[in-house]
Amino acid sequence: MKVAVFNTKSYDREFFERFNPSGKNQLTYFEASLTINTVNLSQGFETVCVFVNDKIDNAVIEKLSSYGVKLIVLRCAGFNNIDIKAANEKEIKILRVPAYSPQAIAEHAVALILTLNRKTHKAYNRIRENNYSLEKLLGFNLDGKTTGVIGTGRTGAAFCRIMLGFGCSVIANDILESEELKSAGVEYKPLDELLETSDIISLHCPLTPDTKHLINKDAFSKMKKGVMLINTSRGAVINTTHAIQALKTGKLGYLGMDVYEQEENLFFKDLSESIIQDDIIARLMSFPNVLITAHQGFFTKEAVEQIVTTTFKNISDFENGVQSTNEVKFEK
Repeated sequence: MKVAVFNTKSYDREFFERFNPSGKNQLTYFEASLTINTVNLSQGFETVCVFVNDKIDNAVIEKLSSYGVKLIVLRCAGFNNIDIKAANEKEIKILRVPAYSPQAIAEHAVALILTLNRKTHKAYNRIRENNYSLEKLLGFNLDGKTTGVIGTGRTGAAFCRIMLGFGCSVIANDILESEELKSAGVEYKPLDELLETSDIISLHCPLTPDTKHLINKDAFSKMKKGVMLINTSRGAVINTTHAIQALKTGKLGYLGMDVYEQEENLFFKDLSESIIQDDIIARLMSFPNVLITAHQGFFTKEAVEQIVTTTFKNISDFENGVQSTNEVKFEK
């Protein structure tokens, strides 16, 4: 099958070529994101392969349909960047990678917690300058702290187990409660109670109309003073301007983000010689208690292998008419 692979980096090409040795799929790589300005590149292809920051709205769907594209394969679990309804109406199938190493993202969330808490990033830079002072590097024990987990799907569940291992009391909130996690010691609580009692809050929920800006000024008002907030889910789950206000007042003591609401204009690009026009992220980076990584939570060898092999299986299932559990359909 002829596949246009958008938003590709060197590591994408490396793994796709490694798992496509026979050349069964004819892959053409584009560094550009798929948007209305680049959709013309998909002409002549049966399938487009996209990532989190490609924008497949109704206008793009219209173009893809007119070019004869029948399949969109996502190299990710989230699909909030696609107009599912428009794609379904044009009979374009959408297949995703629902899970590609939940442990990778869960472990990255813990890395953000440990770095923010013990300030190892600052200590590293100090030592390189022969500054061996411990001033301003004081942290706290995770043991005995209450960790609130919003969303206990596969990634949230993996995160819960890690934090239990640190000796934390773990409370959670989700529409569906996991009996397995309950048996392990996780307590499910109403959202307000979780916000009020947690020392650390970690977000592991998908971005939906219900979760967009779930963490806003109202939510911050209910949190403990000095709380640590970690987001490895989707940027828009947090209202970033409200987070900045919470940082300024000290309500929010630590903020760790692997995702950002406007990340499509920044992440996965080298902008080191550019003037950043995004004033919000510039303000965030001015805080000493904020740590931002550029959507690298998924980025482990095991996870990338799983993404690529599942993507190829999704393409194969489509070609063979196999009904896939990875298909995304519009639901009211």
